[in-house]
Amino acid sequence: MNEPQESDQSPTIGELVIGVDAGGTKTTAWLADSEFQKTQQPIGKGHAGPGNPRAVGFDAACQQIQTAIEDAFLDAQLPKKSVFTLCLCAAGAGRVEEQVRLKAWASGLGLATNVVVTDDAQPILAAASPERIGIALISGTGSFAWGRNTEGDIARSGGWGYLFGDEGSGYQIALAGLQAATKAADDRGPRTRLLSAFLEHFQIAEASELIGKIYGDKLSREVIAGLSGIVFSLSDDEVAHSIIDEAANELATMVECLAAKLGLNLGEAQLALAGGVFVHQQAFVEKLQRRLALSEQFMTIVKEPVAGAVAIALNANDSEQ
Repeated sequence: MNEPQESDQSPTIGELVIGVDAGGTKTTAWLADSEFQKTQQPIGKGHAGPGNPRAVGFDAACQQIQTAIEDAFLDAQLPKKSVFTLCLCAAGAGRVEEQVRLKAWASGLGLATNVVVTDDAQPILAAASPERIGIALISGTGSFAWGRNTEGDIARSGGWGYLFGDEGSGYQIALAGLQAATKAADDRGPRTRLLSAFLEHFQIAEASELIGKIYGDKLSREVIAGLSGIVFSLSDDEVAHSIIDEAANELATMVECLAAKLGLNLGEAQLALAGGVFVHQQAFVEKLQRRLALSEQFMTIVKEPVAGAVAIALNANDSEQ
């Protein structure tokens, strides 16, 4: 494949930034210029596989990140060249030592004059609040909340993983649904349409066959989390309804505790929501909104966290230039 040729109209180094959102299932890179602040549209998009170094290993994650960046240049029909700022936001990079290692690797690519590395929560808040003040709440396969106040103090709540955390996540909602279904099958719990719904989903006749489908097929947490859609589809079922209510309460408590820790007023601070549960379940978002008594203007669903990575990069540009 021929490399794109640079033209006289190509943006200069000082105009270009790269934002990368490296997640547990996919990696997205956006190449953008200063017009992004007006249009919210990148000039090039790149995609690759999982970029969480903790989940797939450091080398494999870096390879996916590099592939996504190269793909963004190709999409923009620009030759790969140095940009002013690269902002790399990665799941599994919440600790300082992880960020230092990723920054050293990204700097070694020679792709950017300035490299910024953050965890995957910061771009979510940046996409909703240019000042990055407020709380980012994630509910996907897992769940956690991250916040920042006007003094620059940061804190997080949740994020303890699927064994003893991730309350309100797709995984925990699905797990609660499966537990309710199997209890109903044993007459240890109330009757629920969840049982027949799971049997139909897996195309099996007996509840006992769920063991083979779940354990025998070694379903990943991501696949199990996807079963939460069955629970949401039966929200008029009393048992499913209670599971959904409990999930909303857990997430609301996470936000309230974090707001108290940071001294944030939930009636004034921005709450940025991200993750598959929020993106695909609007009724659940509205339930959470009622539970927190928030007005719509202070809640934003962030469908493209990578936009926040670009915003952070552009902000770093302004600070450096």
